[in-house]
Parts: sequence; C-alpha cells; structure tokens
Amino acid sequence: MPVIRRTIQVAWQLRVFFTENVFAPENSTLCDALTEAMPRKVFVVLEDSLAQSLPELEHQINHYFAVHAKPLPLVRPPLFVVGGEAAKNSLTLVTDLLSQLHRHHIDRHSYLIAIGGGALLDVAGFVAATLHRGVRLVRIPTTTLSQADSGLGLKNGLNAFGHKNIIGTFAPPCAVINDFQLLATLPARDKRCGYAEAVKMACVRDANFFADIERDASQLVAFDRVAMKKIIHRCAELNLDYLAGNGDPFETGPVHLLDFGHWAAHKIEQLSRFRITHGEAVAIGIAIDVIYSREAGLLNAGTAGRILTLLERLGFNLFADELLNTEAHQLTVLSGLEEYREHLGGQLSLPLLRDIGRTVTVHDLDLVMVTKAVHELHQRAGKAG
Repeated sequence: MPVIRRTIQVAWQLRVFFTENVFAPENSTLCDALTEAMPRKVFVVLEDSLAQSLPELEHQINHYFAVHAKPLPLVRPPLFVVGGEAAKNSLTLVTDLLSQLHRHHIDRHSYLIAIGGGALLDVAGFVAATLHRGVRLVRIPTTTLSQADSGLGLKNGLNAFGHKNIIGTFAPPCAVINDFQLLATLPARDKRCGYAEAVKMACVRDANFFADIERDASQLVAFDRVAMKKIIHRCAELNLDYLAGNGDPFETGPVHLLDFGHWAAHKIEQLSRFRITHGEAVAIGIAIDVIYSREAGLLNAGTAGRILTLLERLGFNLFADELLNTEAHQLTVLSGLEEYREHLGGQLSLPLLRDIGRTVTVHDLDLVMVTKAVHELHQRAGKAG
C-alpha cells in the first residue's frame, strides 16, 4: 500500500533564568522573559504553603504586575492551591484550574505562571499543556529539588490508579525562573532533598561535579548560600545539556539515563504514602542501584563506598522500614521493577554505574541481588544507629 512519510521537527528554546527577588518591581528578569510586542494576559498559581511562609509574597506579586500592567495584565490575584503530592493526587485540582483559566479567558498566547515546588509545577504544567492544547507556561520553582531538577524538564505528571506519574504530558515551559531567595524559608529537610538529584546527576554525567559535591559537603549540610547556588546552577546546566544533546528529550527511546535510582524511589514513596519525600526516596534508590552495580561486578567497591558515604554525609538515611514490606513472599519494593517496565513500554532498560560519570544499560535485574542490596542497607543503618 502507498505510504506518505515526512519528518516533522519542532525546535524549542528552553531558558532558565537565575535571579533573586524576582517580584521586586525593578527586577527585569520576568519582563525580559515574557514581554513581547503586544500585551499578554497572566494568570498566577501560588502554592499555599509558600504563601503562608512568605505572607508578603502575594502583595509583591500584585504590586509587580500593577507596575507592569501594560505589557503583562494580571487577570486576577494569585490563586492559592495546595502543593506536594496532594496536588498530584487530585484530578479535582486539575479541573478546578482548567475552569479558572477558562473563566478568565486565558488563551494560547497567555501565560500561566506557577510558583511552587515540583508537584505543583507538574500539575500546572499538565493544565497548561492541555488547555487550548498549549498555554504558555512559566515555572518559578521554590524548592532546591525543583530548581535543580524537576522544574527544568519537559515532563508533567499526575498520580492515579495507585501509580506515580501515570498521567502526564511532555511540554516544555516557556521559561523557568530560579529565584534563590524563595528557598530561604524552606525547612532543612526540603532544602536537602535537591541534593539527592544532584548526586544522581553527578553519578551518571559528571565525575568532576561529584568531586565538587564531595568537597563542598560540609557547606551544603550547613546550607551555605554560595555552595547551594553552585550545586543548583551546575545541576540545572547538566539537565539542560542532557535534554538538548541526547537526542531524546521526549523519552521515545528505551533508556532514561536520568531515572537512575528512580525505579525504587517511586515505589518507596508510594509504600510510605509519601511520608518519604521524593529526594529522600531517590537517595535510597541510588543506594540500591549503587550496591547492585557493585555486586554485579560493574562498579568497584571503593567507588560504591564513596557514593554511599556522600549521600550519608549530606544527611540522607539510606534505609526505610517500608523496604522490608513483603507481598507474596518477596519484598514489595521489587514490584516497582515491573511497574517501571510497564512505564517503559514492556522492555526494562535501566542505567547502572561502571564508574562515576559512566553508565551501562541493563535489561533485567536479579531479584535476589536486589534483595541483598536492601538488606545491606538495613544492616548499614543499624550500624550507623
């Protein structure tokens, strides 16, 4: 039969701006990112916990857009919405946001500005991608994790049917604006969470970056501003380099390099009912895959030890009681492998480590060896305690 074939290519420019006090009227970052020849309507979604921590932020946002009302008319005051996994678990929130945007006549040339952590950015990104088949999204991440990792990519995900990120889209944001000042009120636990993704990125992409994190670990634990800014900037740079350079930003291929440690992490979050944060779960997931890489003869023991020690130095616990949950006489966390296989389309393809900065793809894991890795982490936690 006759077939007509054409290759359709779409070019995207993903821009990440770094600033402080983005809503100060004299700060031109947001206007520089958004202003065009004609006015564009703006709708702002603000995570409620951030608004409570920074009660002056709502006024600053309103004042900023009052000053810049001609190019960027704000259609209503910022809409407060819940953040965290509660946001990603709520299809009601999605429909409410869609309704609000429709009510205020937000169109394909308008801007939805989402201010919050990675979960809220996921929800807002999904809404922006589906309304009119694409409203212009601006992300302003407000956690270390989202500024360094989750707020930068193309993915938007919702949780449903007992699975994490099973509903979602690939849709690049118009711009990402990292305002370091918005991290100031975060509790220590949330400041730390982004470090796990930075260690992951260093493990799979950049040995020099890993050495930098090792060297600066004491300053990072103390949440030193200079050290934190450096790790966020470098992690963001590596993320964008990977998205732009690996040829598969929409993950059509079988190997998702930046998912190192994530098959277990997503399951751990689910088993804990999200008591364990994403960053904490990623640290445990990395530890499992590092030990497995060592036991499989891919990674030498000294390098594996460096990675585990660094995660612990940064303040992560590498074991959680949920890891010992069992179902049908095996660890429940192991079902995360089958769920990840389904997510990939049927063939399991996992990145493991040959060295820091060097990966190898495997298509199966020995469940006995994974179980052994979990028990090693249990013993390690006992010795540490």
